[in-house]
Amino acid sequence: MNATESGNDRPESVTDGFHLVVDALKLNDIDVIYGVVGIPVTDLARLAQASGIRYIGFRHESAAGHAAAAAGFLTGRPGVCLTVSGPGFLNGMVALANATVNCFPMVHIAGSSDRALVDLQRGDYEELDQLAAARPFAKAAYRIDRIEDIGRGIARAIRTAVSGRPGGVYLDIPAHVLSQSMGAAAGAATVWRVVDPAPRQSPSDAAVSAALRLLGAAERPLIVLGKGAAYARAEHQIRDFVEQTGIPYLPMAMAKGLLPDDHPQCLAAARSLALSRADVVLLVGARLNWLLGHGASPQWSASAQFIQIDVDAAEFDSNQPTAVPLAGDICSTVEALSAGLHEVPVHCPTGWREELDARRTRNAAALEHRLAEDPRPMRFYSALRAVRAVVRRHPEVYLVNEGANTLDITRNVIEMQLPRHRLDCGTWGVMGVGLGYAIAAAVQSGRPVIAIEGDSAFGFSGMEMETICRYRLPVVVVVFNNGGVYRGDEVASTGTDPAPTVLSPGAHHERIIEAFGGTGHHVRTPDELTAALTAALADPGPVLIDCELDTSAGTESGHLTNLNPRVTVPVRTTTA
Repeated sequence: MNATESGNDRPESVTDGFHLVVDALKLNDIDVIYGVVGIPVTDLARLAQASGIRYIGFRHESAAGHAAAAAGFLTGRPGVCLTVSGPGFLNGMVALANATVNCFPMVHIAGSSDRALVDLQRGDYEELDQLAAARPFAKAAYRIDRIEDIGRGIARAIRTAVSGRPGGVYLDIPAHVLSQSMGAAAGAATVWRVVDPAPRQSPSDAAVSAALRLLGAAERPLIVLGKGAAYARAEHQIRDFVEQTGIPYLPMAMAKGLLPDDHPQCLAAARSLALSRADVVLLVGARLNWLLGHGASPQWSASAQFIQIDVDAAEFDSNQPTAVPLAGDICSTVEALSAGLHEVPVHCPTGWREELDARRTRNAAALEHRLAEDPRPMRFYSALRAVRAVVRRHPEVYLVNEGANTLDITRNVIEMQLPRHRLDCGTWGVMGVGLGYAIAAAVQSGRPVIAIEGDSAFGFSGMEMETICRYRLPVVVVVFNNGGVYRGDEVASTGTDPAPTVLSPGAHHERIIEAFGGTGHHVRTPDELTAALTAALADPGPVLIDCELDTSAGTESGHLTNLNPRVTVPVRTTTA
């Protein structure tokens, strides 16, 4: 551009789309980008890094997207994922959809092809109508078509991602927009900082009073805490209300640690009884989806009444009648409930607490008995006994967990003491999130992370071990290796190929990290696992522990056997 300033002959300074994207992100406190570079976004990553934004480069876009989503959950600001066009964009779509279902704020930025070519389907490089593809799977999808709209588009994406119910937002930036230029002063005027993107919302006084009256009349009240409560950073407000009322609470997996799992009102060890007997239930950051049996019998009492806190009023009555809808953000709503106790006192009946305490004590004793078993080869419980002992000594550690049996059993065994220190597959049940989540936890917190992975789940993103090693992140990956999907001892009914659920029994996953300069261990006993984990946390760095389990350990589909249809007639085979 050769425009001159008024009154002199000096050329006006110019900027381009790349710089404006980075300027807008920095102005909105985006300090990390997770992504995979390539056409047309490579220079965008370079420029972001040069400007002070940390760029974490992955081996696959799906893992990068999962990292961005986890960063959103951990920080309350949208995590940013950067991908190339076409197939790279599609690889990131699983993470974008998962972020939306899980209510994690995330912005997926992708470069794209020339619209004039795409719209006439002329066969451009990686041609794809990415905006149309993203819309069904994201909270919102936007495209920036002019350089002067870059600041507006990023501001809109950030506000949409975090306002109301958080979720994933797709932002499409065609290559030609990134390379467009304009005057630097005019460009600077097009970017701005989003003010209060998630404003607090309080429920009505009438709704608060109605909720307290219903809780106060309950014979068997229960509070269910979901990951939305953890995201809301409502631990202090929730503790105050829980302890004032004496109502027992059940934490969902990612809400563990909002209050310490050893809190006397925690019912993690008496879940089934609490759900089946409760007559009035306060849902805090939890939804009556499949994880809670849709609020229906037989998991719940047919007469249970539900009080629900949700920032999105459309969620009320989604599965069961909402007796009292509390429309507002969690912090404001729980504060209002606590304040209302002065006028409408609520106290949990002693008999209900005693009934639950007895079941919790019985179940805890049964778990300890199971953990004390010492089979050879190891099985899930004996391995997790070793992990639990180490985590108890290091409550500051972040725990990431995925798999089938690995996920289900770890949820029951490993206690959490601090909020937002546990991440797993969440609402959608997606596998492959583990290493992306672990990388985000390490990057955002700077603290050690233990990722407990089933060997099948690990396979979805195992090459991200190279990412962990390249950035020297304090991540310890523990692979529970039973040689199969669910288990590794199934025998194929015919032929020489392995059965569909069998992987590679006896595999040495630790050799993967050794190829990239990290430390690997192969352990066969709980004592060896304890020693390896203890050493890894004493000198945090990239470590992979392959934990050899009995190939017969595990059950089909973990705790979700009822969701897995089975063949009920003989399998027919054909012969030549």
